[in-house]
Amino acid sequence: MTDSRIRAVRLGKEGPEVGVQGLGCMGMTWAYGPPDADTSRAALHRALELGVTLYDTAEGYGRGDNERFLAPFLKAHRDEIVIATKYGVTVPPDNPRKRIIRNDPPYIRQAVEGSLQRLGVDVIDLYYMHRRDVNVPIEESVGAMADLVREGKVKHLGLSEVTAGELRAAQAVHPIAAVQSEWSLFSRDIETNVVPAARELGVALVPYSPLGRGFLTGSFGNADQDLAQDDVRRTQPRFTGENAAANVALLAPIRTVADARGVSLGQIALAWVQQRASVHGLTVVPIPGTTRRARVEENTAATGIALTEDELALLEPIAAAVAGDRYPDMSFSSAGRE
Repeated sequence: MTDSRIRAVRLGKEGPEVGVQGLGCMGMTWAYGPPDADTSRAALHRALELGVTLYDTAEGYGRGDNERFLAPFLKAHRDEIVIATKYGVTVPPDNPRKRIIRNDPPYIRQAVEGSLQRLGVDVIDLYYMHRRDVNVPIEESVGAMADLVREGKVKHLGLSEVTAGELRAAQAVHPIAAVQSEWSLFSRDIETNVVPAARELGVALVPYSPLGRGFLTGSFGNADQDLAQDDVRRTQPRFTGENAAANVALLAPIRTVADARGVSLGQIALAWVQQRASVHGLTVVPIPGTTRRARVEENTAATGIALTEDELALLEPIAAAVAGDRYPDMSFSSAGRE
């Protein structure tokens, strides 16, 4: 495997410079089965060697455990890393399946102090609203986030799973560097409204789950049968029952392209997401999640794959044929509110 570093891009008009692919760290401590700390630490270090500089976490990933896990790595490489974390989704200790969404200014101030402490840093490079609480005007929430920038606790602001209208309202209060939303061969709803708004405003897109939570790699075919009992994918409609059976068949064109090139399904899926930058005319920095060094190498190598027009045409129909929603409750996604 080559040690060529991935190229760098800027998030937003005045945001941080980062590698063109980031790393989603959630699964290193939570959500996708039993974690392995040593394996995950090796993945973190390999990613940095390959030019991955954007590391994504959140207060809601294991009630802060993910931030705590990243703290030693962050301390050792603070000048090389752009750390992104998120507020707004908490998980009650007595009900790991439940999500509490809060965007009120007092909570934002409480949340940032908690993240700063757990990460062991004086300032957060990119601070996201994780999910939108529609009961709080977004102008109030972003205003509170802007106060954190003025106070030196946060450098840049981001939003996750917001609508185009919400993004415009937020941008009117304070510059937004990035919007994080699900975007993959299986999930393209943001292309209708959010992507055009981000392009117009000069906001970068940070796609999460660009590998369809691993489904697009072919690593599992039915969550109920193939994944651990505590894996959150067992609660997501696309990956269970008849939906899973129908969606497995949609991997065929990805496999056709991958086999012809001698690469993995995941690399083709990632290359497609990376290529959205040139297709839509904006900065795109996907954050595939992995806990394995070899997968980091595989994923970053995908930044060098340019799909042909014929290959893109073969992959184009996939999203429209996907069975099942992204979440059991789509109201927490931008598509559920557009």
